[in-house]
Amino acid sequence: MSPYDESPFIVIWETTRACDLHCRHCRAAAIPMRNPEELSTREAFGLIDDLAAMRPQPIFVLTGGDPMKRPDLVEIVQYAAQRVRVSITPSATPLVTGPAIRELASAGLSRWAFSIDGANAETHDRFRGQAGSFQRTLDAVGTLREIGLPLQVNTTVSRVNRKELAEIGGLVESLGAVLWSAFFLVAVGRGHVEDALDAAETEEVLQWLARFSEATRMDIKTTEAPQYGRVRRQLDISPRPHGALRGVGRAPRPVGDGDGFVFVSHRGEVSPSGFLPLSCGSVRERPLSEIYRTSPVLRQLRDRRLLHGKCGYCEFREVCGGSRARAFAVTGDPLESDPYCSHLPDPEFARRLRREDLRVAQAVHS
Repeated sequence: MSPYDESPFIVIWETTRACDLHCRHCRAAAIPMRNPEELSTREAFGLIDDLAAMRPQPIFVLTGGDPMKRPDLVEIVQYAAQRVRVSITPSATPLVTGPAIRELASAGLSRWAFSIDGANAETHDRFRGQAGSFQRTLDAVGTLREIGLPLQVNTTVSRVNRKELAEIGGLVESLGAVLWSAFFLVAVGRGHVEDALDAAETEEVLQWLARFSEATRMDIKTTEAPQYGRVRRQLDISPRPHGALRGVGRAPRPVGDGDGFVFVSHRGEVSPSGFLPLSCGSVRERPLSEIYRTSPVLRQLRDRRLLHGKCGYCEFREVCGGSRARAFAVTGDPLESDPYCSHLPDPEFARRLRREDLRVAQAVHS
């Protein structure tokens, strides 16, 4: 049983797919104009009310596209902030002005997240598809520091910037970020499979991140690379204490696609994550809380006894579980082994786990 069977730790809402950037990795394959079928302001309020009633209450993240493209964004943030912890991940475009940042902060945001995908303007702007994006990010971060709003930095880890990660990490640290989130590229949307790290490269980066985490005051987490938990244990690096992290908080256990993490599209469609586009229902038809608890897809993803191959019998199954999005992107089966994991499970542990899973299955069906 997952600790996230009743409520997710994080709910991501894709407020819109509209965005003025043209990022080479974009999961949403964002477009310039808003879709008229987006959730309305009233529907957004209904989603927020449902989240507020969940126990434990999830963190609510506004993403896109670019949330700044919605004219009702301040209204939504104000409504959400009175009920749940809310953060935002806008694009660094001319829409992110000092006054806009201050207005949204005053509306009650708990945290602001920006993306930095290169150690310099050349790499970052090429990655983001727009000149000036790097400098706009730095300028906006300056405003966040002035008003004291906690900063999270997201970095999409790929072959484009792998050799710059040490410099990026140093930059993120110098900006005073409370959290550096490393997103390991999954080939969905505009993401190219040739840009994704292979298993050996992924392991190398995860080991570097784990060691870097010991030398920095900021927290580090990974997205679509749950092997980070396994790597930290193998390197005997103690986990950071749980609890508050400057207004938002940390999960008591790693979250994964559909297991503590759920995604709502701009049209209200629910899926395990934005990187795992399997339809589980629509918030226009049923509350998210009901979909999360009862969807067969989500229930399967939360039962790690159902994982196939080496992920199913790994001694780190409960602290990792593999990337379900990457398994689906490469094999078409979200329960298959993560193809970009280089770890080989301990054979004796695998045999014991098989026997235990069989015993539990027999007890359930007897």
